[in-house]
Amino acid sequence: MIRTAHGRHRRAALALSAALITAGCSSATPHPSAPAFSPAIVTNAPCSAVAEPATVIRPASTDSTGIHKIQHVIVIMQENRSFDSYFGTYPGADGIPAANAHFTGGVYDPGTGRCDSPYHDPSMINYGGPHSQLDATRDVNSGKMDGFVTRLQAAQHNCASTVDPACALSSVPDVMGYHDAREIPNYWAYANRFTLQDHMFEPNASWSLPEHLFMVSEWSAVCATPDDPSSCRNALNNVEYIRHGHDPYAWTDLTYLLHKAAVSWAYYVSPGTQPDCADNAALTCKPVPQGPATPDIWNPLPGFTTVREDGQLGNIQSVANFYTAADQGTLPAVSWVVPDGSHSEHPPASVRNGQAYVTKLINSVMRGPEWSSTAIFLSWDDWGGFYDHVVPPAVDENGYGLRVPGLVISPYARSGYIDHQTLSFDAYVKFIEDDFLGGRRIDPSTDGRPDPRTDVRENASQLGNVVADFDFNKPPRPPLLLPQLPPPGPASTLGG
Repeated sequence: MIRTAHGRHRRAALALSAALITAGCSSATPHPSAPAFSPAIVTNAPCSAVAEPATVIRPASTDSTGIHKIQHVIVIMQENRSFDSYFGTYPGADGIPAANAHFTGGVYDPGTGRCDSPYHDPSMINYGGPHSQLDATRDVNSGKMDGFVTRLQAAQHNCASTVDPACALSSVPDVMGYHDAREIPNYWAYANRFTLQDHMFEPNASWSLPEHLFMVSEWSAVCATPDDPSSCRNALNNVEYIRHGHDPYAWTDLTYLLHKAAVSWAYYVSPGTQPDCADNAALTCKPVPQGPATPDIWNPLPGFTTVREDGQLGNIQSVANFYTAADQGTLPAVSWVVPDGSHSEHPPASVRNGQAYVTKLINSVMRGPEWSSTAIFLSWDDWGGFYDHVVPPAVDENGYGLRVPGLVISPYARSGYIDHQTLSFDAYVKFIEDDFLGGRRIDPSTDGRPDPRTDVRENASQLGNVVADFDFNKPPRPPLLLPQLPPPGPASTLGG
């Protein structure tokens, strides 16, 4: 039986069969023959999106005894999926609102004047929608959570870059589509065996670059003076980039604290193409090669003053080194792993290829000698324009952003557990600091390298504690080795 953080089972009935996936808005009419990329459309029906109120789920009572059994933290960051687009029908999760095996809401489509409902999308290639700061604001639409199709219709088209956050890749909307165990059986298997977080929010209400900056530093800023942290100012939609011959990220990041405490770390980059556009110039930017030495949207650490001054640019490595370290038992204490474009799941990259890449990463850890002391945090950096019904809680001028999937995979992770705490990537940083740094924070008043950030994100009252996702009193669970290219899972059951 699926166990939840505080007994919320109101959506357990969402294990829908394939025949029941075509619910409509308000009073719905099934469309069992709806083709891929064509949402179930209900004519002459009111379009009433169902949005869950921005209720902050307070941190659970956690016992940190045993946290030091985790000697290796691995953050695997994929791209551009909302929670509802991957786990919206996962039993017991806070998924797509439904009643009597029908979805109960939908989103207005200005192109047709009709209501687009969530629908099962079997395609492994998706297109999503625009996902900049403006799009996050319009998608949320003052808590109505109904702007997804409207923003897609207003997006730029025929862009030079296929992954520009301001661009739409297809005129046929698929932002209301969702996947389940039929397309992503391994992700559902991990949720079944380990822990699923159904209130994980991107830390910043914007696109990929700010999310990766937050992932390693808790902030997104622009700095007037190279290498001077006091010159930095908040920038929610950061587009500053290493293109002027200096390091633009002068503020303090987590690697600075790790280096001071002699805690090992590595940032693993998958060689391939660089994603997104550094300046959102949809008609001019083109993909360029990505590698460990190439600073880019998913690889910002080469642009941090601290990394250069600490002599740790060599810690930014090829993902090939990750596989070697996992096999030989030489993983650092803290690892971040980012994909290349073709394995990122960032539209239009294949979901199947992305899942296979993630499975290979996780299998390599599970086969290695350090599995019994490892925690893997798997998430997706932003929502990618895909529908989600949960209103993000307000934290500060930066976020939170929209909800994304989150999984905790560890021999100590609670099995079949759904964590309803309010979380963001800040919780990963908090866990790392509590495990390896004695609870020291990226805090201008204490970290020895002050910058003008206005808050300490790890200390936000809304933020949960991922220690709640572990049970350190039980013996470590054996690995779950999965095929990289699994057959599709069943439509209405867990993927494990």
